[in-house]
Amino acid sequence: MRIGFDAKRAFLNNTGLGNYSRDTIRILSEISKENKYFLYTPSNKKNDVFDVKKNNIIIKSPTSLSNKLFTSYWRSKKIVDDLSNEKIDIYHGLTNELPIGIEKTNIKTVVTIHDLIFIRYPNLFKKIDRYIYYKKFNSACKKANKIIAVSEQTKKDIIKFFNIPENKIKVVYQGCNKIFQSKITNIKRKKIRERYKLPENYLLYVGSIEERKNLLTILKTIKEIPKQDLVIIGEGGNYKKKCINYIKENNLTKRVTLLKNLNKVELAGIYQEAEM
Repeated sequence: MRIGFDAKRAFLNNTGLGNYSRDTIRILSEISKENKYFLYTPSNKKNDVFDVKKNNIIIKSPTSLSNKLFTSYWRSKKIVDDLSNEKIDIYHGLTNELPIGIEKTNIKTVVTIHDLIFIRYPNLFKKIDRYIYYKKFNSACKKANKIIAVSEQTKKDIIKFFNIPENKIKVVYQGCNKIFQSKITNIKRKKIRERYKLPENYLLYVGSIEERKNLLTILKTIKEIPKQDLVIIGEGGNYKKKCINYIKENNLTKRVTLLKNLNKVELAGIYQEAEM
């Protein structure tokens, strides 16, 4: 089969949606080598965490001048022409959306819906973002031949908020890079600990630092637990600044370690060293 993917975030996103995209593509290309996998991306700039040097993976980006100039329009609509020309059998929207008009072709479609928290917790999102997300997610669910939900809760939300039949949805839990399933040697873990001056015992937070992830509550809890250290790995904007200010104002600087831009071995080592 010839399987196409919306691979924008596989190349351009180094956090959750990017990891999901990369792991899905990697796992499928390894266990079903007979297929051809076409990765459609507005930009295939080098990404150190995404190795696509495989014979069954083909990278596709816009070729015409207009599509290069208006990549968002290409990805949301004009990409359908490329999919048809490449004779794609199945197209997988890895991150909540499908292109306009694909339902009018013979191409079968799958969309992965990660969550609908913009509906459950609207106060955490701008009004315009909620509107755009609703239009895209709802449209993708309506026209997809099959929907992948990454959790049972997401499946329930799709049924509730979009009125989608249950038999159209399949819960498939996210894949994981092999490094997190392997034991990092004691020597490597010791080097990682020394490199980043990690405490002897610590709790670990990994993820984007934004309000909906509620890091501030963890910090408030740490403050109440004597001698408990915390390691935080992630990037953020204004909410991260708010958390940093709390750390400073409450004399937690020596008990909280902030890290970012780690490679996968380092990240796996820090996971394995953590108490929780």
